[in-house]
Amino acid sequence: MTGIRCWQVDAFTDRPFGGNPAAVCWLDAEAGKDWMQAVASEMNLSETAFVRPIEGGLELRWFTPTIEVDLCGHATLATAHALWAEGLASSTEPLSFHTRSGVLTCQRHGDFIELDFPATPPSVIETPNQSLFDALGIESGFVATSRFYQMVVVDSAATVRRLTPDFRMLEREKTLGVIVTALSDDARFDFVSRFFAPAMGVDEDPVCGSAHCCLTPYWAARLGRTSLSAFQASARGGVLRLRLEGDRVILGGQAVTVWRGEFFG
Repeated sequence: MTGIRCWQVDAFTDRPFGGNPAAVCWLDAEAGKDWMQAVASEMNLSETAFVRPIEGGLELRWFTPTIEVDLCGHATLATAHALWAEGLASSTEPLSFHTRSGVLTCQRHGDFIELDFPATPPSVIETPNQSLFDALGIESGFVATSRFYQMVVVDSAATVRRLTPDFRMLEREKTLGVIVTALSDDARFDFVSRFFAPAMGVDEDPVCGSAHCCLTPYWAARLGRTSLSAFQASARGGVLRLRLEGDRVILGGQAVTVWRGEFFG
């Protein structure tokens, strides 16, 4: 019986058990959405990526345990790492993935992999819902909305770290996810953040690339520069090297394969 090749890769980290884990499944042929969703539920990670060869490149789709999503950074990083590490793609050539967010490219840059993603700049919400602050357990903050998420800017990195949201309350907010961010108190980084997405079946995503498509244009404008470094202050933690290029965000990160095997189902 032939199985489907798969890997678990920790993304936006240089060590096992850090960053954000993603499952990567290599498909030889098109698969049904319901089957892919069932596999993602079985994997029970924040994202499972499905990649297959198509005319003109590779198709890439991303699933949380409960839904298919339009954009995912860490699972794209994990997929590029796995394909290069396993010899399924030339390590000297960029990768192009056909996705629900258009064609996304990945290329090596030293020890980092750089992803070329669309920027999703936030727009201010003049009168935010008090229920959002209640769900996060904070009194106030600057609130904005992007293509996918809401973003809350708080007073300090310490506030970001000590958040203990009420996820069931947060799930009722009219957004796929909530980013909370502040200036970094660590000189190595420009800003810190955490990301909560109970509406997508992920209470807290350890390191979210798509959230940084919103964070990068915000902090670039606020700090007056286009190259930034960021730390996602989840329990696992993750490091991102960021660059704003017009309407694109270059997300740089490292990745580590944790296991490889075959999936039967």
